Amino acid sequence: MNIVKYIDSFLYENDLWVVTEYMEGGSLTDVAAANMMTEGQIAAVSRETAQGLQHLHKHGVIHRNLKGINVLVSLTGDIKLTDFGFCSQISDPAHATRTTMIGTPCWMAPEVITHKEYGPKVDIWSLGIMAIEMIESEPPYSNQDPLKALHLIATNGTPTISNPENLSSTFRDYLAKTLEVDVEKRPDATQLLQHPFFSKAEPLRTLVPLIKAAREIAQNKRLIWPRSNPS
Repeated sequence: MNIVKYIDSFLYENDLWVVTEYMEGGSLTDVAAANMMTEGQIAAVSRETAQGLQHLHKHGVIHRNLKGINVLVSLTGDIKLTDFGFCSQISDPAHATRTTMIGTPCWMAPEVITHKEYGPKVDIWSLGIMAIEMIESEPPYSNQDPLKALHLIATNGTPTISNPENLSSTFRDYLAKTLEVDVEKRPDATQLLQHPFFSKAEPLRTLVPLIKAAREIAQNKRLIWPRSNPS
């Protein structure tokens, strides 16, 4: 079901600690920042994430903070969602709505920013932004102040990417569907999983070299960081 497994939780010195399975490959953000991903690899990650969202939504849960850093990978290419601190539990998944403005600015859907009623499809918008994150190594408006980013999302609607002509027509259509401003036209997770873009998905094992490359870069940074020149 592509959700990080919960193991246990306990209080330690008045802090709540949550124990989950260990995803040794790190986050998708690390992988996307360190590598150029193919359409097939992006499709594979997006499909696995969409399946995780489908599971959450069927059980009445909206993630509300989907982004690359909250998608974890294993050294075998498994993809799992984590960080459910912003989740909303809804009693009727078909009709429930929320109005709370919550999430991370660059990944937030326009209806969240404008305080309209929203439901699980806000996660589909974030999934589309995450695809851009995999294309360009960062989400749209990441170089803007958070308040400016919120304004741009609400004003501009569907974001653009630098070189859309480099993408297949199927991928461009997938982005258009997930980043549809009109919520009624935006697909839910089950509908989205029927999109032909996912037929381009490469086997998850093709992600392994990318994950290992990202880990190596991260390890090298940790080795270099403590070494400072003596003053």
